[in-house]
Amino acid sequence: MKTFLDWSNYHDQGMGDAYADIPKHGGNFSKAISVCIRSGVCQEANNRGVMCPSFRISENPILSPGGRVDLFKKLLNQDTHTFIDSRELAASLADCVSCKGCKRECESNIDIAAIKVEYLAQRRNAGYRSLRSWLFAEFPYLIYRFPFLKKLIYLHNRNKWLTKFGEIAFKINSSITLPEPARNPYDDDQIQQQRNLMSSELADNQCCVVLLIDTFTAQFKPEIVKDAIAVLTAAGYHVFTVHPKSAGHKNIIDSGRSLFSQGYTERTRKQANDLISILKPHLLCNRRIVGLEPSALLMLRDEYLMLKLGPSAIDLAKNTLLFEEFIAREQATGRFNAEFIALKEPQNILVHGHCHQKAVGAMKSMRKSLRLIPDLSFKFIEASCCGMAGSYGLEAEHAKASRQMAEQDLLPALDADLRAIVICNGFSCSHQIWVLRHRQVIHLATLLAKQLKEI
Repeated sequence: MKTFLDWSNYHDQGMGDAYADIPKHGGNFSKAISVCIRSGVCQEANNRGVMCPSFRISENPILSPGGRVDLFKKLLNQDTHTFIDSRELAASLADCVSCKGCKRECESNIDIAAIKVEYLAQRRNAGYRSLRSWLFAEFPYLIYRFPFLKKLIYLHNRNKWLTKFGEIAFKINSSITLPEPARNPYDDDQIQQQRNLMSSELADNQCCVVLLIDTFTAQFKPEIVKDAIAVLTAAGYHVFTVHPKSAGHKNIIDSGRSLFSQGYTERTRKQANDLISILKPHLLCNRRIVGLEPSALLMLRDEYLMLKLGPSAIDLAKNTLLFEEFIAREQATGRFNAEFIALKEPQNILVHGHCHQKAVGAMKSMRKSLRLIPDLSFKFIEASCCGMAGSYGLEAEHAKASRQMAEQDLLPALDADLRAIVICNGFSCSHQIWVLRHRQVIHLATLLAKQLKEI
């Protein structure tokens, strides 16, 4: 079986272990599946962690990591094609939201999110294609190449006939609106262009940071970029920016998250190589790469290591941090010099973490960053996946499940404090909160920028 991702780290999995129960087919991919030891932690009732959203709303073992492993093992014991054609496995994985809760909370750290991507890539290679999947995968790039798509989204959200057409033709969830792009996406102004021109001339690279701006932040929330730059500049850093147009108009620079999530591994690899080539001069100067959108930025630390990109991917992973992680780390070293003022009127803050933030333990950094604001009262919402999960909540067949995931913990927490400011760094999470509760959500960077102390 030729795999599309690198599973070599699992080569020795199960060696000498009579209970490993590795399937006959699939090589290292099968060994990655066989790390599951059937502890049952993914099927526990009243789980307060991230894992496992699809099981929690259904209580169906087949919709848990352990249930999916059992299906894979049964099918891969037959041959390498049976698992590709299985309708039962397809249905089970369709409800996996790739939250990575299993990778963090399972004793054996099984990575069902990555296993699902390999499965989708195998399906595509076998001839299973979906126009909707292609649209979701390529959307960040299509919207740059064909700006008229913005108007189509605006019309879709306001015209019931277009909404119905989207549901019939592409199985788009018609019960909620689509995210609407900003009128003007982020692009460097003259000041930022001058900053970007200054590269190797700067001697102290500890005072430099590279802000990696993903396509979704650039197209939908460009104000977050300006807020992040304001905070980092106030803290004493020279900020370089890398954004979708950094390579000109021919290539759109992005992490490739949307492509990867839909199983387009070859296209993801190309995007990754393009991004690495843009970032390489900064990596040679040992500058930290900082991102604003958890799912996009953490691609560089996790999935890039499975895309067979060579040593450069390892160097990139070592130098990549979320915005809040960078602030917390720099604060600890004493290099972060920005000062903040308290809110004019005391107000509660509710913080909803993106699943991938939780999976890498970044919520500790969120806590440290929020404490920079004097007398700030904040509370973390204890919730699993919000239910939007990239394109999951936009898919018609998942409309009910998406809402049920939100209704478990997230929506009750929001309803309990209607006046609180809601902080959320995830693009999908923010949209879910907006469509289900019409609550405005702000990014950590925006809150910090608003509370910067004027010098």
